[in-house]
Amino acid sequence: MKLTHLILTCILCIPWLSHAETAILTTEYIYDTGPYPQIHATTIVETPTGLVTAWFGGTAEKNPDVCIWVSRQLPDGKWTESVETANGVQADGSRHPTWNPVLFQPKDAPLMLFYKVGPSPSTWWGELKTSSDGGKTWSAAQKLPKGIFGPIKNKPVQLANGDILCGTSNEADTKPSAWAIYFERTADLGKTWTRTELLHDGLKIGAIQPSILFLGGDKLQAVGRTKQSKVFQITSEDAGKTWGEISLTDLPNPNSGTDAVTLADGRHLLIYNHTAKGRSPLNLAVSKDGKTWEAALIFEDEPKKEFSYPAIIQTKNGLVHITYTWKRAKVKHVVLDPAKLTTKPITN
Repeated sequence: MKLTHLILTCILCIPWLSHAETAILTTEYIYDTGPYPQIHATTIVETPTGLVTAWFGGTAEKNPDVCIWVSRQLPDGKWTESVETANGVQADGSRHPTWNPVLFQPKDAPLMLFYKVGPSPSTWWGELKTSSDGGKTWSAAQKLPKGIFGPIKNKPVQLANGDILCGTSNEADTKPSAWAIYFERTADLGKTWTRTELLHDGLKIGAIQPSILFLGGDKLQAVGRTKQSKVFQITSEDAGKTWGEISLTDLPNPNSGTDAVTLADGRHLLIYNHTAKGRSPLNLAVSKDGKTWEAALIFEDEPKKEFSYPAIIQTKNGLVHITYTWKRAKVKHVVLDPAKLTTKPITN
């Protein structure tokens, strides 16, 4: 399908777009059919050779046959067939599910694929693979050190000094389960690691899966998912070495994954489910300061369906790429021009 036809088709199939249709350039599914009845937890990255996406897929989340699958965008815009890139098969023949892949492209270094292996979030561990050819081939799996998990769902960031800072979190196997965020750091592409302590008790605010935003200088902000029906926020004044007190924003969250990115122009984009229950609609909000958010787009709003676990990046050409779980059946990919976004105050 030619690009112009694809754009026209995409606009016609999204009747709720009004002034926002000019911001959305294309929408597509990464694949039509795949060797997995269910998928979840998408991730996307720009490499020197093009875009790469990944997700976990199998019969159902938590089942041992769930593997990490990777697809690459070719120069003609088409996506390759997904390739099983990691699984939970152990040396003794036992098998565990894999979870939450995160792709990250450091500067002047191989592409990184972080993911988790284990029966459940309270028992899983982190593993890392790398690729020197834009995701065509991958290294053997490297198990991360005990107590280090890598980015738990959302992409890390690379700081001015080259450190890679990962937002991660703990889901304790207690009743009630404490969900607490913390941050991991590597200065040598994953060879050695340091980490903060848990940043809160995980009960008053049960928070996981941080995304990291740049507020200027050494000031960072993290936002993400909670059990308290609101998006959390927390800030650092020293490039993520120490963090302030966690708090809840006014934005709703139905205990579902979010993602966020700081644009080259300094604005921040947050993709999330703007509802206290369920995983529809799926929305985009924009902020200039990380405090006040305005409504920009609704990607999906079909009632009682699931549109969740998004990933969002800005590529070198200035465009924004988003992937997300579409009804647990497909990976949806949206491309938008952030310069054409129009926003309005959030009133409900």
